[in-house]
Amino acid sequence: MTGEAPPVLEARNLVKRYGSVTAIDGADFEVRAGEVLAVIGDNGAGKSSLIKALSGALVPDSGQILMDGEVVKFRTTLDARHRGIETVYQDLAVVPALDIASNVFLGREPRKRGFLGTFLRQLDKATMRAQSAGYLADLKIGITSPSQSVETLSGGQRQGVAVVRAAAFGKRVIIMDEPTAALGVREAGMVMDLVRQVRDRGLPVILISHDMPHVFEVADRIHVHRLGRRAAVVNPRERSMAEVVALMTGALQPTDDERNGGI
Repeated sequence: MTGEAPPVLEARNLVKRYGSVTAIDGADFEVRAGEVLAVIGDNGAGKSSLIKALSGALVPDSGQILMDGEVVKFRTTLDARHRGIETVYQDLAVVPALDIASNVFLGREPRKRGFLGTFLRQLDKATMRAQSAGYLADLKIGITSPSQSVETLSGGQRQGVAVVRAAAFGKRVIIMDEPTAALGVREAGMVMDLVRQVRDRGLPVILISHDMPHVFEVADRIHVHRLGRRAAVVNPRERSMAEVVALMTGALQPTDDERNGGI
C-alpha cells in the first residue's frame, strides 16, 4: 500500500449528536484498496458511531461519506450493502439451526426458476450449496460440506462462515467489528488468517478491535479515534504498541502527517 492510493470509502467532517452528547465530532476517515485498516479507541471515543455511519446503521447530522470520490447517502444498512459494504459482527451473527449454505445466503436466497420459484417461492438450494462450496474453498475455511449444520461448528468456524458471507457479497469494503472477541486463541488466529486472505484478494478490510497484538499482526495502517474524531493514522511498522496506546489515550501527540492521515 502507498499513500497515493485513492480512498475507496471516505468520511469528511462527520457529526452526530444525541441531545447534549456529541458522539461524532467532525470525524474524518479513509480506507484504501487492498489494505487492512485497524480502528482503535477507548470506550466512548466514538469509533462505534463512526463505523455505524459508514455501514448505514446511523445517519450523521452533517458531513459527507464518499465511495470512490462520489458522495453517497446511507439511510439504512441495505443502502450500504447495495454499495458493496458488508459487516461481520462480534456476536457470531449466524443461525445455528440452518446449514452453512443457508447462512451464507441469509437474506439473499435465490429462488428456483419458473413456476416453483415465482409462485411457490421455493429456494434454489442446489445453487446455494454449489456457490457456498466455492466461497469456502476460496477462503480455505477448512469446511468441506456446505450442507453441514452451523450448530456443529466451532466458534472460529462459525465466525468463518460470517466472513465468507461478507466476502461473497461485499464487493467494495468489509467491516469487521471485534470479530475475535468471543473466540479462543486458536480460533482467533484462524479469523486473523481470514482477514489476510480477504485483504490479499484486493478487498479493503476495516478491523475494529481492542486486541492490540491482533491489530499489529494484520493492520497496514491504524486509525486512532479519540474524543469523537480522528486523532491520528499511524504506520504500525513505525510506531510501537506502547506509542499507539499513548496516542489513543492522549499521553502522546501525533506528528502532523499522522494527525492529517497522510501516511
